[in-house]
Amino acid sequence: MAKRNTFDEDEELQETFNWSYYRRLGRYLVPYLTKLALVLGTLILGSLAGTLGPYLTKVAIDQAIPQKNLSLLWLLTGIFAALLIITFFCYRYRIWTITEVGQDMLKDMRSDIFDHLQELPFSYFDSRPHGKILIRVVNYINTLSDLLSNGLINLINDIILLVVTLIFMVSINWKLALWSLALIPILLVWTRIVQIQQRKAYRELSNKQSNMNAYIHESIAGIKVTQGFAQEDNASATFDHVANEYRSSFMHAIRVQWALWPGVQNISTLTTALIYYIGITQWGGVDVTTGTLIAFMGYVANFWNPVIDIGNFYNSLITATAYLERIFETMDEEPEVKDLPDSFDLPPIHGDVEFKDVSFKYEEDTPMILKHVSFHAAPGETVALVGPTGAGKSTVINLLSRFYNVTEGEVDIDGVDISRVTLKSLRSQMGVMLQDTFIFSGTILENIRYGKLDATEEEVIAAAKVVRADDFIRDMPQGYHTEVQERGSTLSAGQRQLIAFARTLLADPKILILDEATAAIDTQTELLLQAGLNRLLEGRTSFIIAHRLSTIQNADQIMVVNHGEIVERGSHQELMKKRGEYFSLYEAQYRMLQSL
Repeated sequence: MAKRNTFDEDEELQETFNWSYYRRLGRYLVPYLTKLALVLGTLILGSLAGTLGPYLTKVAIDQAIPQKNLSLLWLLTGIFAALLIITFFCYRYRIWTITEVGQDMLKDMRSDIFDHLQELPFSYFDSRPHGKILIRVVNYINTLSDLLSNGLINLINDIILLVVTLIFMVSINWKLALWSLALIPILLVWTRIVQIQQRKAYRELSNKQSNMNAYIHESIAGIKVTQGFAQEDNASATFDHVANEYRSSFMHAIRVQWALWPGVQNISTLTTALIYYIGITQWGGVDVTTGTLIAFMGYVANFWNPVIDIGNFYNSLITATAYLERIFETMDEEPEVKDLPDSFDLPPIHGDVEFKDVSFKYEEDTPMILKHVSFHAAPGETVALVGPTGAGKSTVINLLSRFYNVTEGEVDIDGVDISRVTLKSLRSQMGVMLQDTFIFSGTILENIRYGKLDATEEEVIAAAKVVRADDFIRDMPQGYHTEVQERGSTLSAGQRQLIAFARTLLADPKILILDEATAAIDTQTELLLQAGLNRLLEGRTSFIIAHRLSTIQNADQIMVVNHGEIVERGSHQELMKKRGEYFSLYEAQYRMLQSL
């Protein structure tokens, strides 16, 4: 298994940032191009309306006021008021529409990353804290909200405003327009310096944010253990350390981020002072009227405002870069177990299972978990796997369900290599109850129906009765409609397993896999359950992993797994006569029960 990345271990990216990620981000815009075109139209209209203001001021100062032309002054006033109204409605439409588009894009991106997570193998989730996965789906994508909702369209608006303003400036006085651009090279150098430091700072921040989220998730999941061992103070101290690291990284990132704005603002102020100096002294052959200078200064302000906004957008872009790297890194994670290009649907199965010289290991440089395992299970047979913890029993059923791909050898169902069939057609014909019982938040009825979404309530109740869950469910406040909390925290371990068992049986699979299915059930309930199990196992190929050897005595074949190999196989009676490992395990359990 891959080395697990813990909550206090920073995640390192495998490569430098690829700017093609922004092209990928742009693909999320494609479904909304029509709306964006309308927004672009309102941007152009609003920009033209906004940039006419200083020109109207020039006409008023140079013509209407000196000539005492009240008609012209009132006309200019009316036009100015109309322009303000047009600008307002353009701005309102732009904000509403682009916010809607931005949120739709975030929803699409979040759906894509969530859908991709459904395809990733167990090894991906085994190798990193779940909190670090969760933060990519929620927090990291949320950080893109402002960039997509306002930042992108504001950038287009600022560019349009910048071009239109520059055109007006050149048309008024091209010499002053050139002087307005004199300090732009300094701005570019300053922006580049800040950008390098900002990306480093936000990479560090994303690491610390991920670490904190992972620890919170882990602590909530393990709160019973923490309280059970009275380790609340230790947990709080660890969290304080993680939170302080996040705070320090955040403050450093903010300091770096806001270094850009003062630079742009100072360059803007120096440019304004330079234009005033040149206009007043008429230095360099610049000859302008008072109205022209005042109008030009209005356009200078209009010019530098979008420059400042573009600088802020660049800030947001660099900030988002650190998060985009993590998001697309997850999307680019290649599923180890996936449908091959020529995969086909597995036909309805009879349940003939064969392992052909199967070996398995998690990674290249790790030891083999299974070594040359071969066996055959005929349709309707019950196969029990026993052996010490870590021997490889669960690995056998994980390979049968194709949660992992075999390293060597082949697993066949009805003579078909399962690596050649689609995962959905394979798993939809199997009922799997893994050792880690999971109950979703919702009603008990919904949890059982998860095994067959179109099942009627009567079918759900019938499955619950077979596994002896019906009695305790009916004793619940609302019976089958009782709400249970996340992971079934309000239920006992045995109740959770019975519900999970009913869910598995409801699917009516041809191959049934039970991994420690009765581990958390008391002896009395287990005796009741056994009668129902014996009926349900009929006609199905079943694989049962059990440490209680008394529950698998009627299995057609029992395989003893140790050190990744099948060391013994046969029926209960045959293995007891051999007086080998199975006999020793059975005798040890019998003596333990006798001593209780």
